[in-house]
Amino acid sequence: MVDMGAFREAVDDWAAGGAGGPAADLAAGLGLRTAVLLEGPSDLEAVEALAERHGRDLAAEGVSVVSMRGAMNVARYAALLGPPGLGLRLTGLCDENEQGFYERGLERAGAPDATFFVCAADLEDELIRTLGTTRVEEIIEAEGDIRAWRTLLHQPAHQGRPRQRLLRRFLGTRKGRKIHYARLLTESLPPGRAPTPLANLLENL
Repeated sequence: MVDMGAFREAVDDWAAGGAGGPAADLAAGLGLRTAVLLEGPSDLEAVEALAERHGRDLAAEGVSVVSMRGAMNVARYAALLGPPGLGLRLTGLCDENEQGFYERGLERAGAPDATFFVCAADLEDELIRTLGTTRVEEIIEAEGDIRAWRTLLHQPAHQGRPRQRLLRRFLGTRKGRKIHYARLLTESLPPGRAPTPLANLLENL
């Protein structure tokens, strides 16, 4: 059975300068028609979690969700997976302050018609604003991270800063935390209340 994880690994290898044949063969075996380009693995976790909540199997629908390992790689991944490369339809998420960079990168890659949905700061910020800070802190406590959260809150440099901004910072203070909480926060969203960019992306697939 062809595996989506193997396709992602083949794409990463291709993006790093390897051969494109393995990715092309796996794409054909999976029947892929769309690639969702995301900045990192935390965004990937959120997209897949929301799809699962809606009872959707993206792989079965011919959709591959791909982490580009950084926004600076958008032109490279778009060229490989979009019209110049495998010919897949491209979509994804981007942060507001990187929107111009994405547009220029997609133009250079020969994929100017790709549809990307814009997050105000980033996807974590969108999730925190949708859930509310009280609910996010409840999730942090349930995960056993409340002591670390309170330690950050009491640091002098953070006094007086908006709680939402501090929560966003907290999620990025330890390796793997952002990825872990991206899925948890998405799974905790009330029915029908996903952040607008995330909801629009799923509807577009």
